Amino acid sequence: MIAENLQRTVDGLPAEVRLVAVSKFHPVEALQEAYAAGQRVFGESRVQELCEKAPLMPADTQWHFIGHLQTNKVKPLIGLVSMIESVDSERLLELIDRLSAERGVVTRVLLQVHVAEEESKFGFTPEELLGYFERRGFENLRATHLCGLMGMATNTDDMERVRQDFARISELRRQILAMCPDLRGFDELSMGMSDDYGIAIEEGSTLVRIGTAIFGSR
Repeated sequence: MIAENLQRTVDGLPAEVRLVAVSKFHPVEALQEAYAAGQRVFGESRVQELCEKAPLMPADTQWHFIGHLQTNKVKPLIGLVSMIESVDSERLLELIDRLSAERGVVTRVLLQVHVAEEESKFGFTPEELLGYFERRGFENLRATHLCGLMGMATNTDDMERVRQDFARISELRRQILAMCPDLRGFDELSMGMSDDYGIAIEEGSTLVRIGTAIFGSR
């Protein structure tokens, strides 16, 4: 069933959009089934769970950390994940950079921006994000590669509001690139989950985070 769901999902994606299979809370056997069907990128939201699953999966598995990341949980992820998608503050970014430099690795990250109506969502406000690039804070990074932005739409049945949220995130990336034309590799927009990824793709998403449509409900 997982293999069929995965194939159906991948077949529906444009060539330029990559799938992050959100495997959080699912057993490693489910991930192994998806891996056997060709999936290589998996998204986890808890550090301990990711660290437990990683040794049980093939070495070429790519892990994206997609959950809220507390500063005291960063260290185990450095050198283990291929991307941290949920960098939601300058303090967290600076810590990732310092720990990466100490380990001698470069960590790829996305900056999480908050445009949704819910207060519970994490992320830079659009103003904080633009301010960071306006003062070229990224020039201080030694061992972190800023690959783009990640964001979530408001949790609502109003698909027009969802579209507005994704369009705002996409526009922020354009503004950043216009402000810092020398910024290299700032190419990714991680937007869209099982219920709204079609709209996210129309608004420019390059990474979609899909779990339920592949692995079923948890």
